[in-house]
This record gives sequence, structure tokens and C-alpha cells, in this order.
Amino acid sequence: MSKRWMALIALVAVVLAGACASQKAPAEAALKVADDAFAAAKPEAAKFVPDQVKGVEDAIAAAKDSFAKGDYQAALTAATALPAKISDLAKAAADKKAELMKSWEGLSAGLPAVVTAIQSRVDILSKAKKLPAGMDKAAFEGVKTGLDSMKQDWSAATTAFGAGNVTDAIAKATAVKAKAVEVLGTLKMPVPAGLQ
Repeated sequence: MSKRWMALIALVAVVLAGACASQKAPAEAALKVADDAFAAAKPEAAKFVPDQVKGVEDAIAAAKDSFAKGDYQAALTAATALPAKISDLAKAAADKKAELMKSWEGLSAGLPAVVTAIQSRVDILSKAKKLPAGMDKAAFEGVKTGLDSMKQDWSAATTAFGAGNVTDAIAKATAVKAKAVEVLGTLKMPVPAGLQ
């Protein structure tokens, strides 16, 4: 190869190295912004849309991998797309949280009254000399056990909600709701519209 070609190749290499280096700082800055935004969004997202968190983690990892390999342009391109993904993730988490909060409000508005009504009926039947037609002692014991279970589960649900674990609170409250419907049926009491 001639000296001229060697010089030209060296010049191209210098220009390319300069172009790559000029993308390093912006790529690094964009990755930092993405990391900070993801760190802020991740706690809520992990609670409410954990399935979507991995996609953003994978996208960040891919951008960092490009950066580590020295492909600063690819890292910059990937990193500049991350804020939109993180914003979508935060919005999905906020939407899911709002949906769950609405469910919780409905459950917490109706269930305590239903549990109180069942307790009142159990108290009356406990004092009665005879159980109503169609209910034997075993069924009534099942009702009392179910009532105790509902009270414990409702207490656990409110504790979970107070601790900020809305998903767990709703799961527990939904179990209380199912048990309440079953017990109401055994007691031949009407099921409130909110529990149907």
C-alpha cells in the first residue's frame, strides 16, 4: 500500500474517532438522564405494572451495552428514546394505581357494613333457641368461622392498604367479598348490589 493510502486511512480513522468521541459525552448524559428518570419511576411501576418494568430495564441495558462497546451513536439513539418509554411506564403505573384505588374505594365503602350485618345476624342466631329452617348447627358453625376469617382478612387488607400495598389490599378484600357472598347465601340474607 502506498504512503498516500496509508495517510488517507489514518486520516479517516482520526475523523471517525473524533466523530465517535463527539457522541460519547451526549450519549453518557442521555444515559444518566434515563437512569435518573427510571430510578424515580421504578418503585411505583414495580408495584403496579411489574410486567412492563422489564422492557424498560432491557432497553436501558441495551443502550448501556452499546456505550460499553464504544458505539456511542447507537447508545445515544437508544438513550434518547428512553425518556418516552419511561414516561409511558410512569403513566401506566399511575393509571393502574388509579384503577386499583377506585376498586379499593368501592370495596372499603361496602364490605365493613356487610361484615357488620353478618355479625349482627350471627349474634341474633347465637341467642336464638332454634336455628332457621334449612340451617343446621354445622352450617351455622361454618358461618361463624367464615365471619372470623372475613374479619381477619379485612384487617389484613386495611393494614396492607395503610402500608401502601394496594394490590395486596385488593386481593385480600376480594377474598373477603367472596366469603361474604358465600356467608350471606348460607344465612339467606340479600347480597348487596356492590358485592354482586
